Amino acid sequence: MDQSSYQDIYNASLESKAAFWKEQAEQLEWFRQPSSILTNTAKNRYEWFEDGELNTSYLALDHHVKNGRGDQVALIYDSPVTGTKKIYTYKKLLDQVARFAGGLRSLGISKGDTVVIYMPMIPEAAIAMLACARLGAIHSVVFGGFAPHELAIRIDDAKPKAIITASCGIEVDKIIPYKPYVDQALKESAHQPDYKIIHERPEQPERLDYKQELGFYHVMSQGEAIPAEPLLSTDPLYILYTSGTTGMPKGIVRDNGGHATALKFSMKTVYNARPGDVYWAASDVGWVVGHSYIIYAPLIQGCTTVLFEGKPIKTPDAGTFWRIIEEYKVNHLFTAPTAFRAIKKEDFQGEFFKRHDISSLKTLFLAGERCDPTTYQWASDHLNIPVVDHWWQTETGWPIVANPIGIEQFPVKAGSATLPVPGYEVRILDEGGHEVDSGKEGFIAVKLPLPPGCMKTLWNDDKRFETSYLSTFDGYYATGDGGYKDEDGYVYIMGRIDDVINVSGHRLSTGEMEEIVATHEHVAECAVIGISDELKGEVPLGIFVAKNDSEFDHQQLEQELIALVRRQVGAVACFKKLVEVKRLPKTRSGKILRKTMRQIINAQPYNMPSTIDDPLILEEITNTFKEHNLITQLEKEEV
Repeated sequence: MDQSSYQDIYNASLESKAAFWKEQAEQLEWFRQPSSILTNTAKNRYEWFEDGELNTSYLALDHHVKNGRGDQVALIYDSPVTGTKKIYTYKKLLDQVARFAGGLRSLGISKGDTVVIYMPMIPEAAIAMLACARLGAIHSVVFGGFAPHELAIRIDDAKPKAIITASCGIEVDKIIPYKPYVDQALKESAHQPDYKIIHERPEQPERLDYKQELGFYHVMSQGEAIPAEPLLSTDPLYILYTSGTTGMPKGIVRDNGGHATALKFSMKTVYNARPGDVYWAASDVGWVVGHSYIIYAPLIQGCTTVLFEGKPIKTPDAGTFWRIIEEYKVNHLFTAPTAFRAIKKEDFQGEFFKRHDISSLKTLFLAGERCDPTTYQWASDHLNIPVVDHWWQTETGWPIVANPIGIEQFPVKAGSATLPVPGYEVRILDEGGHEVDSGKEGFIAVKLPLPPGCMKTLWNDDKRFETSYLSTFDGYYATGDGGYKDEDGYVYIMGRIDDVINVSGHRLSTGEMEEIVATHEHVAECAVIGISDELKGEVPLGIFVAKNDSEFDHQQLEQELIALVRRQVGAVACFKKLVEVKRLPKTRSGKILRKTMRQIINAQPYNMPSTIDDPLILEEITNTFKEHNLITQLEKEEV
């Protein structure tokens, strides 16, 4: 592969799919090599390597110990919020994972059971994930920043046999009490897991009953180290919930064999990371980046992965990233543009760069949201290394579009994630499903079958999987994003075409926020839209119509609604701004024109919708947005 050009490899991945991915799968150590590579199980439904047997935990740990990497550092834990640093070799990590898996088995947890993990960025979260994978138990990691209500929804959907948590998380210098959140979620949820397993952190001691509430290391001490369970390639590895436009999260189901094959392929092709390299994805295990590129891909590839409990600023300052890169000789950094916007805001002149030796860093990878050209250029100027903007989704689990520097590095074009990754046949379609000309914006879709590693279905909701992703365009996976290709085939992602917004790389449902805002006694109707934000990419804006004859103080109402959304969705929503209007723009059938309002607020041209019930309302909305200075900044940037 090293001697082939990108175009050769890309063509082979589309023209000879089975042969291409058979070759990639052979890079893994299977318990039983698959003889069936690609199977069409039903219309638009496919399975990869369905008769192969392997275990993801084995690939991430046992394989490397067996092949001489036992003393290599597998995981570095760095927590500036607690002043803690820990080093785990492959041998040590394997021992703790195998014993914790044994402890879970002693509780009756086995292959096919589900386990919810609600933890901060600590080594115990990684150990729990890998232990579940070792057993064949299906883990569902819920981001620790989510409120009890959100956790309860996921508990009821996943129906876990156990929930694994910690006594607290730490947000800069604030203690977040996780156990009370879990207790509150379990009061709300219909399903009750058999066990709560709690890692007691010194920052927040807890009393456990040691019947249904068990200490993390107590569970580890009760089990013998167990070998990895042979699993079919098609057996589920995990469920990861992502926001849906209805407000009900969608449980993305990932398999074992396709996932491991794709991640190993991506580490070389996209990230150019080799065994022994130090790889740092500055994300959270609650998101797909944390699953794919903090835990599984680096360990499968034999890299050293960094688990960071902190923020790019304030823990303690805007030089934290550079301190970690220098201290651990990081070779590859993957983070969201939000992180660099925060650093840029605190240290625009780059003074903190000068205090650290970051010469080990080869490449910066940005993803999770669209990277604005200003941030891209600032990072590129200060780091003086390749900066790779790439695009993918929770649903795919690994990059769709990237600059494939492990094969061939292409010139950067501002605003573009570059070219489709081998395996993905990316098309830009119009509403009728026909491919559009270069330069013309349309719906971004991927021709089926999707490559290995992408989602199998939605947990307990195969029908929704079909309608959400496969029914929009026959024979295609609909990404839900809009964009275009230029004459060189570069792909430009322009944003969501549904009502999910991207806050600091976190996909959140505006529909769910609308449902919460609408419950307030003074609110007649409302809409929530994403607006551009210099730091976070997008933030939600609430637009509401008050009930007739309703008397209230606007500032007090705003604070009540902010608190309501924070309580039910979590602080991660960054819901902090509301605007009152006399009426919302709608079609004659009653559909709120959210896209048009986004275009107005982002100072973008728009066509008057032919179905609008009253064209004058858009002028009213525009004036209201101007009165609140919501358009001013963008208009200045255009000038």
